[in-house]
Amino acid sequence: VELNVTFAAVDNNQSYVEEHLYFEDNINGFGITMAVLYLVVCIVGLAGNCLVIIAILKLDKMSSSTTVYIFNLALADGLFMVGLPFIASQNFQNQWVFGNTACKVVMVLDGINQFTSVFCLTAMSIDRYMALAEPLRFARWRTPRCAKVISSSLWFFSLLTILPMAFYFTADHGFCSPDFATDALWLGILSYTFIIGFAIPFTVMTVSYAAMLISLRCRQKLSSVPNHEGRRLEQQLTKMVVAVVVVFGMCWLPFYTFNFLSLHYNSFFLTFIRAFEFAVLLSYSWSCANPILYACLSDTFRRHFRTLLCPGIK
Repeated sequence: VELNVTFAAVDNNQSYVEEHLYFEDNINGFGITMAVLYLVVCIVGLAGNCLVIIAILKLDKMSSSTTVYIFNLALADGLFMVGLPFIASQNFQNQWVFGNTACKVVMVLDGINQFTSVFCLTAMSIDRYMALAEPLRFARWRTPRCAKVISSSLWFFSLLTILPMAFYFTADHGFCSPDFATDALWLGILSYTFIIGFAIPFTVMTVSYAAMLISLRCRQKLSSVPNHEGRRLEQQLTKMVVAVVVVFGMCWLPFYTFNFLSLHYNSFFLTFIRAFEFAVLLSYSWSCANPILYACLSDTFRRHFRTLLCPGIK
């Protein structure tokens, strides 16, 4: 789950609230800065992902499996931004003012979109490998219809993944956070989300892209005729792969690292709270990076963007 507030509370939620309120007078400037950054991320994320969605629906018509995955990725990332104003409000006001029901709904929707975004990203890495390594062998798995079925399954699986945690979300302590009865349960949930939401997807993406590049390089070496276009494609793919893996790790690894570190603190200090909130913002900023990494690096999407934003220019 995007447990910005979720993992910001350990087993003792009341202790966290008291500590947070204790520093209330000292973090006004930081709170304002974070609220502005949340707003910027929300606007950029919504604008970028909406542009991708419009480009696919209006110009591409979901003509390939790749654009189907990109569409679902952009949709999940765009909806992921909807929860940001609620989180920013809580961080700025140091309390949740929207009620207990809204807390559960916002956090569940937040988790569904987060997991779907990561799952679509992972499916796309496998799709890219099949497209470049053995296109004829996997052709029947790379149709738009098959991609739509897989994408729908990923949305449903995300719902099943996050739904059990809805029972633990509560705003009874003044913050929208989970209330775990024991440390063992807290550690179990944390490990579960880390493995499902980061470790496995990151491993699959890394292996898929590495295999794709190795396959492409081997094909270039076996070719007796120099293929300058193939080399250019390889260089472009290498840059994209490195960017995808590095940015994904940079945006999500600090978030999960702070979650595990929070298990060793009985109370929070100001530096830890601020660093944790920044790590949460960084995880949300991943949804802003996706349109850039998967759309702006594509010649096709650059043409689509120029058509939408500058219709008068041929």
